[in-house]
Amino acid sequence: MKVGTHPTAATHAHGTVLTSAPQDAPVDRATAAARRVVDAMLRTDRGNANLDRVAEELNSIADHLEEHAPEVAERLIDMWNGEGVTRHDPVTGPENAIAPPLVLEGLEDGSVRGTVTLTMPYQGPPGCVHGGVSALILDHVLGVANAWGGKSGMTAKLETNYHRPTPLFEPLVITGRLVSVDGRKIRTVGNITTADGQLCVSVEGLFIDKTVPRPR
Repeated sequence: MKVGTHPTAATHAHGTVLTSAPQDAPVDRATAAARRVVDAMLRTDRGNANLDRVAEELNSIADHLEEHAPEVAERLIDMWNGEGVTRHDPVTGPENAIAPPLVLEGLEDGSVRGTVTLTMPYQGPPGCVHGGVSALILDHVLGVANAWGGKSGMTAKLETNYHRPTPLFEPLVITGRLVSVDGRKIRTVGNITTADGQLCVSVEGLFIDKTVPRPR
């Protein structure tokens, strides 16, 4: 995102939505349908779902999409052009079928918060969220918390503590908050808890005030 274009706690109201909202657009509707397919494939009866026909139809769809795909370099430019909040990241992006997607709000105390229910595609242990998925979500949330705090940077270290299994199929509360800035070093913390407040995962992140240039 362009420097100075992201909402911050100093310039925007409590409850400001910091992630891209789904739109009534063909790409958003198609991505939501693809997300349903990913979830349904993991839940279907493999012996009775006529998966040969499903594979044929999905391959036909993939062929159609690939026919209309520009070169990767051109697509990257398009992805990073436009609004200040990306629509394609794997945690909050409404155009990414592997994103839950998580919606985050900025709060007046400087933290960010969102609630999400994760289902079968994010499973690690039986009935529980994969630890790597938890780390992915929190890494992204800490980045959004940095931006809400008026800073941005690249992850240098993410210390992740798993306190108890994180359940699938029930609301999870995700939070992040920038806690200190020391020169180029940004320190940020975050948690995943159940809706009734049980701590599942906590992280402490170190970020360096440095960004990767946008494709052009």
